[in-house]
Amino acid sequence: MADLYKAILFLNYGLLLSVLFLGAARYRILNNKEKPYFYYIAFLFFIELLNFVLPYVFRLNDTSFLYPFYIAGEFFLLTGLMIRRLNLPQYFLIVSAALAVGFMVSKYGFNDPANADIAKVISNIIIICLSGLTLIHEIKNTSFQNRFLLADASIFFYYSVSVFIFIIQHQIANLSENDYYLILSANNILSSILYCSLLYIFIRLKK
Repeated sequence: MADLYKAILFLNYGLLLSVLFLGAARYRILNNKEKPYFYYIAFLFFIELLNFVLPYVFRLNDTSFLYPFYIAGEFFLLTGLMIRRLNLPQYFLIVSAALAVGFMVSKYGFNDPANADIAKVISNIIIICLSGLTLIHEIKNTSFQNRFLLADASIFFYYSVSVFIFIIQHQIANLSENDYYLILSANNILSSILYCSLLYIFIRLKK
């Protein structure tokens, strides 16, 4: 099971890198509401790169300090994306940024909450709600051609299922090694679906 996990993980790395390069090539033809998709992918690549480089290059085996930054960055980028897609007032972006910064300050400065997974679940639930509203809005507005509808659906699907997996994982007190890698592999497969949807969109993207 560990070998399966590693295979899917490196597949994810390849897909993420492909989406990043293709998104950079298509960046100029993206409108202001579509560019945040590229920022989101670039951020994920940056986090994965740090998680890969720090242990193998700098011999820093514990990269858990990146986790709060990852949660806050992911939350701000995705909520900001959905806020723009829903044409919500700009102060919603300010609220999103304040929540992200507030979490990092409380976690890095005061270690509150002590378990950052709580913030991860809450942020994912907010992302699920906003992405669900975005999908409803886009499906109702059939007169507008939405080039990223598949990506929005993939984001909703990924975070809905992954937060369920995340909660189940933490409810099970004693996971065997195989079960642990099985859960991680399932989450990585969901990531692959998300990356493939964005890769497909960028390939087909035209002016």
